[in-house]
Amino acid sequence: MLLQKKFHLKIWPCLGICYVFFSVFVVDLREVVFVIQSQRNSFHVQQAEKLRKDLLLQAQALQESPPVILLLHTLTDNEGDWSILPLLPYLSSQFGKNSSWIMFLEEDTRVKLHKLHEVLKKFDRRKEWFLGKPLHDEESTIIHHYAFSENPAAFEYPDFSAGWALSISLVNRLERQEPLKSDFTIDLKHEVALYIWEDGKGPRLTGIPELCTFPEHKPRAQYCATTVSSHSPVCGQPVKSDNIFVAVKTCKKFHSDRVPVVKKTWAKRASLLEYYSDYADPSIPTIDLGVPNTERGHCGKTFAILRRFLSSHVPKTDWLLIVDDDTLISLPRLQALLSCYDSSEPVCLGERYGYGLGQGGYSYITGGGGMVFSREAVVQLLASGCKCYSNDAPDDMVLGMCLNALRVPVTHSPLFHQARPEDYAKEFLAHQTPISFHKHWNIDPIAVFNKWLLNDKHTEGLQKSTKEEL
Repeated sequence: MLLQKKFHLKIWPCLGICYVFFSVFVVDLREVVFVIQSQRNSFHVQQAEKLRKDLLLQAQALQESPPVILLLHTLTDNEGDWSILPLLPYLSSQFGKNSSWIMFLEEDTRVKLHKLHEVLKKFDRRKEWFLGKPLHDEESTIIHHYAFSENPAAFEYPDFSAGWALSISLVNRLERQEPLKSDFTIDLKHEVALYIWEDGKGPRLTGIPELCTFPEHKPRAQYCATTVSSHSPVCGQPVKSDNIFVAVKTCKKFHSDRVPVVKKTWAKRASLLEYYSDYADPSIPTIDLGVPNTERGHCGKTFAILRRFLSSHVPKTDWLLIVDDDTLISLPRLQALLSCYDSSEPVCLGERYGYGLGQGGYSYITGGGGMVFSREAVVQLLASGCKCYSNDAPDDMVLGMCLNALRVPVTHSPLFHQARPEDYAKEFLAHQTPISFHKHWNIDPIAVFNKWLLNDKHTEGLQKSTKEEL
């Protein structure tokens, strides 16, 4: 068999009596637990099931007993399981004695089991190991709370798309470790690495060259144990632009600087778009929803938009996109992505953050990167009686609380970004076709849009390759 146990013989120098030590570095597949970081939305369940089936078929071809393969969203009723750390006690109790590795995979990670075996056999599973493809910041960034500001590149964290692994001895210790001090989950991969490192008490990430984010068909991928399936999912014909209603939140003081950027960049691709402000300006035009402007939160304005979306004042569409006036977004890429989702389901899509996930908190779509709702999601939200506790409450967090109460899943896409391109690791963005970025601070927003979001050739190429595969 390809995946058999091998023993490395160590004989230490001795006088009189010699001691022989056997170190077992290699495990068979039954000792590797694969955790697919799946989500509850039906499209993502299908993607996770495809990956699970592929892993089982590879194990069968290798004439090995099948490994344990878990879909994260099915493990417990805890909404915060996606943030991994609340899941560690479960993984330790279920697999802490009879397993050697926990291997985490995203839904679009592709694995070559025989090559992954070659990677894992290099490491003594009895020690604490944290394996992955390393990313690092080139400058301190708000999404990482400006950590390591003196030398941001000094701290490495894993690119989840390439897969990442924890030895079971590390999992067993982490299960007893104090929880993270921060209430917010913003960039999970960075926060997991910080938690494991524990201010130098725990292991740093060990970079593994065979864990890759090349597309699986590229020549360089032949040396990889993991690859990615595609830069962006495309599931058929893009959603038509006149089936997406776009709501831009603005206010009078930004009419002259932010709104012109919207108009010069992405707004021209929208069929149905309205600007909502605290002042009706016919030259734009903006619509005054009767909600005074607030310096923070904007909950009152957002809920007024939700009510207007279901009213007869706007054309009926299946999808609603709510953005800030300093959001930069590619509507054609969003249209392609939405081809993967069923608008008859309650879909809430964007970049997912979390609040208090270790203590029964909730997930939410962070507003700056854009919040996408199916009509059914808006219907259920408003029918539930969900409302703002004040006009300046954080709209995205209030919506997250309401969705959590409704048991409607918040669906994450890493293609939406709450911050600027500069705030993300270059290698992380290199294998993406991003949909959005946020903030004009210290950048030329038009230049950023032209560089990162204007070109639709990649999206068109994905549609073509997907049709060929089908």
